This record gives sequence, C-alpha cells and structure tokens, in this order.
Amino acid sequence: METLIEFFSLQDPNIRYVLAGTILLGISAGALGCFAILRRRALVGDAVAHAILPGVCLAFIFAGGKDPFMLILGAFFFGLLSMVTMDFISRNSRIAPDASIGMVLSVFFGFGVVLLTFIQTTGFVDQSGLDDFLFGQAAAMVGDDVLVFGGLSAMILVVTIIVFKELKLVSFDPSFAQSIGYPVKRMEFLLALLMVLVITAGIQAVGVVLMASMLIIPAAAARYWTDSLRIMLLIAAGVGALSGVTGSFISYTAPAMPTGPWMVVSAAFVFFLSFLLAPGRGEIARYFQKRNFSHKVACENILKTLYSMEEEDGRTDRVRPGKELRKRRHLTGRTMKQVLSSLLRRKLITYYGGTPDGYMLTPAGRKEAKRLVRVHRLWEQYLSQHLQIAEDHVHEDAESMEHLITSEIEAQLRTSLGSPELDPHKSRIPYDTDESKPSGSAAEEDSKKSLAGKAGYKPGEKGKGGAS
Repeated sequence: METLIEFFSLQDPNIRYVLAGTILLGISAGALGCFAILRRRALVGDAVAHAILPGVCLAFIFAGGKDPFMLILGAFFFGLLSMVTMDFISRNSRIAPDASIGMVLSVFFGFGVVLLTFIQTTGFVDQSGLDDFLFGQAAAMVGDDVLVFGGLSAMILVVTIIVFKELKLVSFDPSFAQSIGYPVKRMEFLLALLMVLVITAGIQAVGVVLMASMLIIPAAAARYWTDSLRIMLLIAAGVGALSGVTGSFISYTAPAMPTGPWMVVSAAFVFFLSFLLAPGRGEIARYFQKRNFSHKVACENILKTLYSMEEEDGRTDRVRPGKELRKRRHLTGRTMKQVLSSLLRRKLITYYGGTPDGYMLTPAGRKEAKRLVRVHRLWEQYLSQHLQIAEDHVHEDAESMEHLITSEIEAQLRTSLGSPELDPHKSRIPYDTDESKPSGSAAEEDSKKSLAGKAGYKPGEKGKGGAS
C-alpha cells in the first residue's frame, strides 16, 4: 500500500516522466490501431516497427550519441522507407502483399541488428542502453525524452481527432470517398504517416519488437465491445492508457521488470477479458446465444412436427406420443424433456395423461407451427422459382432458413411469389386465412373436450404411460 501511494502521489519526477510518456503512447497507439485493424493493416505495423531499428542505429552513428530528435528522424525515415518498399514490391512484382511484409521486416530488422552489433563492438561513446530500443526501457526516460516522444504522441492524437471523419470514410469505403471527391490517396498516405510516427514515438517505451502489439491489442480488445468506431477509439485509447499505467507501476515495484513488455502483457490481459466477457461478441455470450438458438430450433421443430402429423392424418383431436416425436426428430431424452417443458410452459402444447398419453398443439402453438411450415414452404418455392434450384435440393436449406425468416421477409416472399398455394413438392402452403387446414377453431376445441370426456384424458394429468 505504501508503494501504491508513493507511486500515484507522483512526487518522484521520474515517475511523472514515465507515466506521461506511456499514457500518451498508449492513447495514441490504441486509437490509431483501430484504423489499422479495420483496414487489415496490422501486420504492416509489425513490419514498420521492426524496420525502424536501422534508422535508430544510423541516427546514433551520425549524431554521435542518443539525441532524441535525431533518433526520431532516423526511425521515421526508415519506417516510411519500409512502407514505400512494401508497396513498391506488391505493385511491381508477383510477390503477394504478406510475402512483401515478411521480406521487409526480416531484411530491415536484420540490417538493424548488424548496425547495433557494429556500434557495440567499435566502442562508440554513449552506446550504453542503445539496445534498450529493442524491447524498450521507459524507466530510462528523462524530461527531454518525454517532451520529444510524448509530444509526438500528443500530436498524433490531435491529428487523428481532426481528420477522424475522413479517416473513417477512407477506412470503410474508399471507393465512395473517391467518388465524392475525397483525396483518398492523400488520406491513405496520412494514415501511413501517422502509423510510422506512433511506432517511432513508442521505441523508447516499448521497443521496436513489441511496438506493434500496442497498435493491435488495444484496438482488438475494443472491437469486442462496440460497433461504433467512435466508441471503439475511446475504448482502445482507454485500454492503451491503462496498460501504460499498469506497466509503469509493475516496473516501479520491481525494477528488474521492463515497462514495455508489461504494458503489452497488461493490454493482452484486457483483451483476454474482452474475448471472454464482452456482451454479444465474447465467447461466454456467444456460447449462451448458441445454446439458446439451438433450444429455439428444437422447440420450433417439435411444433412443426406436431403440425405435420396433423396434416398426415387430418386429425387435430389426436394426442401424439412423446416417443414418436423423439423418434422423428432424433433428440436425446434430456433435450426432449427440456423442449417439451419449455413448450408446455409457454402454453404452445398441452399434455394429456392416460393410455396412450401424449401432446397436442394449443391454438397458439398451432398458429406458430403454421407460420413455421408456411415460411419453410415459401422459401422452398422461392429457391425453386427464382433461383432455379431442383426440387430435391431445396428442403435442407429451408430447414435452416425457417428459423431465421422474420415477418417482414415473409411478407416480401409472399409478394414476390404472389402468395402461391403449393410448394415445389405440391404441399399446401398454410396461410392464416386458410380454413381448410388445421386451425384453433371452436369445432376443434369441442373435439378435444369430446376426446377428453370419452377417453378420460385430463390436460396436465400424467397417466400410466408417463411422459417421454
């Protein structure tokens, strides 16, 4: 607790420098990374991050020391050169873009390692700590470093906010942007320029090896929580800032722990939580969505099966044994019990005990079953009539689509097909106004009461046979 209070009191100037630099870096990298993710340019960021190492080394050689401004110039030049090289290789050769990224990454980084080894073996003055640019060393940042690297991050953030609308349009629909007069090429170049700058700004805190992670991970975590780009940028910036604070605090409490790698680990932890817990897209939410949808499909299939059995024998007053339903739908005993319980609870079916015991559709259940059969046969007719698919190939597709077709789509199908009476298999399509098909009429209710009176059936009473 004492360490926590000491750290967040910000009395130590070094803590202020490190926090300011890492937070600004996390915010700018997280926000800009959203555009890299959406434009599928994440690997380009990784290549650029590795490609700036020779620029850092050459700037050190020419400047004769670790001048932050000269290091930024060298890193920026080689970062921009790497992007131009990747684009040139992709446009003027048969090499695929991913292969060009791999080539540039390995060649430039290899050249940087050669230069770094040369500097270390030739006795350059002030070479100590130069290899920290590989993995970052935020704890070594001083006031001048924060002014240069942190100021660069702040500038990137301001530019991103100013041109947010243009970057958004270019990222999602460059063809439309070009058609309405936007300078798409210039905006793409500006986006590439900002990416190079943010990677350059992060070499001191995170290093060239891990900098791509600060671009990708916060943005990837934010993508799980929203469909809005504006909110996605805010969340990614927040994740980046939080990782900066966490990495700096861990490095402060354990000096042997470098800040940059812990920033990446912190961001990765947030991504893991988002991967699991995010509503809608998280794995836990998707699991329950999938399970609920499977249960919904099974319930609707039982309703449709009961209706089909009524169609086969023309009887709406006959109970249908649970064993026969299970046999037709190939459900396990446990699943069948859950489905029947759900339908009984929703009053879509009624259970009649006795010998034999079984289930019957209620008026509400019959209406829903009729709708499912109707959309199934309308979709079969649509596939056959408009897409010219053979009759024996439409059933499986309709089995899946009947659970997804909404009332609006059903209305469009009926309008497009002219409300046909028969499907491709010559089966009647049951409409709500079709009185010739089984329906929840008063006569049907009378037949149920007559059946119950004669056979001794009572709704909800369990007979000797039991329920499957």
